[in-house]
Amino acid sequence: MKTALVTGASAGLGRALTTALAEQGWTVVVDARGRDRLNEAVQGLGSRVRALAGDVAEPYHRDRLVDEVNALGRLDLLVNNASTLGQTPLPALAALDLDAFDDTWLTNVMAPLALTQALLPVLVASHGILVSISSDAAVEHYPGWGAYGATKAALDHVILTLGEENHGFTAYAVDPGDMRTAMHQQAFPGEDISDRPLPEAVVPNLLELIRLRPASGRHRAADFAPGSSQAIA
Repeated sequence: MKTALVTGASAGLGRALTTALAEQGWTVVVDARGRDRLNEAVQGLGSRVRALAGDVAEPYHRDRLVDEVNALGRLDLLVNNASTLGQTPLPALAALDLDAFDDTWLTNVMAPLALTQALLPVLVASHGILVSISSDAAVEHYPGWGAYGATKAALDHVILTLGEENHGFTAYAVDPGDMRTAMHQQAFPGEDISDRPLPEAVVPNLLELIRLRPASGRHRAADFAPGSSQAIA
């Protein structure tokens, strides 16, 4: 029985990935801040999906997630997907509200690190895979995206350093590319983002990355199209 934990699973990529894993027979522990939205997202996926509503930035909620995983006895895949865009409209760094930046940092960097720390023993025991969902803003510099990009760059560094320090699992920072999600729409208020692919279109690439299991590192989901020779490079 393969077991995964996916944070931020009530919408977007987290929801799409959870659905795909459940359909492949995985047991999936999921969370999100909104209870009703999370329950709606997992409706019909069966008893293999275990939903715990709460904020991953809260220690008590992380403890509940860890207890749920430990009760299952293994963790083959941990996906740190939950994140926040932060202050909107996206401000220039010179105008950034530093208190808002604290909240962004807490959700996007500290919380996934704390959760991963707590789950390291079971992840190593299962020789599992650790994934952080990143962004091209972690390595490129776009006006207005400095705060969000800085947190994603920090998360990449944290996750990949954990992989260097603990060789019992494989660690990936994955840039999924632009997607047609509520958070992406929030970054571009009033703009038509219908040209972006839906998260469901990215999931096969993530599953291919997990299946091929290359060396730890930073990857673009687009490079792992199923059946593509690029996926083996």
